[in-house]
Amino acid sequence: MSQETNDCIFCKILAGEIPSAKVYEDENVFAFLDISQVTKGHTLVIPKAHHKNIYETPAPVAEKLFSSVPKVANAIKEAYSPAGLNVLNNNEEAAGQSVFHLHIHLIPRYGKGDGFGAVWETHTKEYSSDDLQQIASDIQSKIKN
Repeated sequence: MSQETNDCIFCKILAGEIPSAKVYEDENVFAFLDISQVTKGHTLVIPKAHHKNIYETPAPVAEKLFSSVPKVANAIKEAYSPAGLNVLNNNEEAAGQSVFHLHIHLIPRYGKGDGFGAVWETHTKEYSSDDLQQIASDIQSKIKN
């Protein structure tokens, strides 16, 4: 393990140093139950390669990671028949990331009061159509092919 991964709890799980409840594994991806179980079946899907967050993840790694998400999500759906499912990824501490190894949360939803809720304020009235076009243009100009 590199110095960067020495202290990573997910790398330790991958190395078998810390036990986990494995849900799925292939050559590139590992999925296991989140120890916190916000709702029953709450699963984390991670790349086996250590990448801090989505910003630092090469496209081929992301492709393999995200292509496994529907497979695991559908297995959760079949096993527990949730009313819905949140797919969540936090990047950087300000966004709630607490383990700095890229991971996708699959959080089954069972209805109001199931223990999870995403709340945000919308600011649609603060942005004109021109403002939105400018924001889109700013982002578009930074996309690298």
